[in-house]
Parts: sequence; structure tokens; C-alpha cells
Amino acid sequence: MRWAWAFVLSFGFWLLLTWPPGWQELSVGLVAAVVATTFFGRMLRLKTVRRLFDPRRYFWAICYVLVLIYRIFVANLDVAYRVLHPEMPIKPGIVKVKTVLQNEVAKTVLANSITLTPGTLSVDITDDGYLYVHWINVRAMQEEEASSYIVGRFESLLRRIFE
Repeated sequence: MRWAWAFVLSFGFWLLLTWPPGWQELSVGLVAAVVATTFFGRMLRLKTVRRLFDPRRYFWAICYVLVLIYRIFVANLDVAYRVLHPEMPIKPGIVKVKTVLQNEVAKTVLANSITLTPGTLSVDITDDGYLYVHWINVRAMQEEEASSYIVGRFESLLRRIFE
């Protein structure tokens, strides 16, 4: 069953990349899907495939993207204010924030989301669930308060998507 799903996903992805397919694209895609399934089919977990087709994950992913766009917009306004202000009111620093996410992909998406938000930059992710974030205007030095301000906006949605 695992091999069949790996073949279907590989060939489906090939079709998405080469749409509209002709007979050459179909034949090369079949060969490529067989080769990919042969070498990487054992890596596919059926639990992951089932989760891929779960409509709840897509709902939460859309919510996450909307929250991310909103946060990027608000952060852009904040950074623009700081740049245009005559005294340039910034207080840069690196803060340590805690995340409860266990999935490595979820942690990576969280770090990238923080980096995409103007005024913040993910510097490091540790194995024990800490992120080091450079913040243009440090508002909280305490770990809990900084975590709720920086990570709290994204973490609950990412948990619903990835875990």
C-alpha cells in the first residue's frame, strides 16, 4: 500500500509540474515515478499521507496564512514608524523564546514566519525547544512574556496543522 501511495503522489506531482501533459511527459513521468518509488517509497509514512488529505489541516493552514499576512502588515507599519520617526525609537536585542512545538517542520515554519515578520529575525533553533530571535524593539526580556508576544501568535495554529 505504501508503494502505491508513493507512486501516485510522485506521478501526481510530476503531472502538476508538466501540465498539460503530452505522451512524452506521461512516459517520462511514469519512469520518474517508478524510480522515485523504488528509491524513496520506504520513507513514506501512511500516517503522513492520511494527514495530507485531512481537510481540517487546510482550514487551519488558511487561517495561519491570514494571520501571517496580518502580522506582516502590522509589523511593516511598526518598522516604517520607527524608521520615519526623527528619534528612531529602537531597542534592539536578542531574546530567548520557548516553543512547545515538537515537529521539526513546524519549528522551521515558525522560525521562518518570525523572520518574515519585519523587525524580527530568527537566529537559532535549539533541540530543547528554544528559539533565539533578534528583535528590533525589545519589549520584554522575560522568556515567558517574549514567547507569548513573538511565538504565541503562530504557535497554536502551527500545532493544529503539523501535530
